[in-house]
Order: sequence, then C-alpha cells, then structure tokens
Amino acid sequence: QVQLVESGGGSVQAGDSLRLSCAAPGRTFSNYVMGWFRQAPGKERESVGHISWRTGGTYYADAVKGRFTISRDNAKNTASLQMNSLKPEDTAVYYCAAKELTTVKFNYWGQGTQVTVSS
Repeated sequence: QVQLVESGGGSVQAGDSLRLSCAAPGRTFSNYVMGWFRQAPGKERESVGHISWRTGGTYYADAVKGRFTISRDNAKNTASLQMNSLKPEDTAVYYCAAKELTTVKFNYWGQGTQVTVSS
C-alpha cells in the first residue's frame, strides 16, 4: 500500500502562483509514475499531468501547458506541482496519484487539496 500526503492548496487571486506537494513517507518511487489530477464541482476528474520518476519525463494537459510544472525530488520522495498564472477555471480539488510503470491506471491516490482562484 502506498500512502500519498498532499499539501499546499489554498485560495489565491487570478494570476497568482501556488505549489502543491505530494509526499510518500518511507517510500521510493523509482519504478513509478506520479500524476496530478483535478476535479471541479460538477465536472469529471481530469488529468493535469504526470512525471516518470525514473526519467523525469513529463506530460501536461493542454489546459495547463506552459503554466504548470511537475517535478520530483528524489531525496525527499516528493512530487510537486508548481502552478503559475492561475485562472478561475483552475479552481478544483487537486489530487496526486501514483502507479507502477507496468500498470495502466493510477491506483494510489492522495486525499486531495482544494485550490480556489478568484477573479
């Protein structure tokens, strides 16, 4: 079982920045992909992006490309989502997730953290 602990959500103004972190105490992720997802009220959960822990390769959804950056810290076993130029439409509950390289679906999830962006 993999426990993921998120932090860093909050309420900001449009144009501001926030950084979310996802920690996995006592866990290494060399063979995992770490992903970030979000779910706005009344909408389905959508992928924000993900990072291969081993290679550092990243993927971003078009809606956040150029504004959000996903990174990982091997020493701290922490993945981060840096969100810049936030827009009201970025308002959602953000989740980090993890899956093994050989698994199709993300099967480990954090508890979620609220991000609210006001205009």
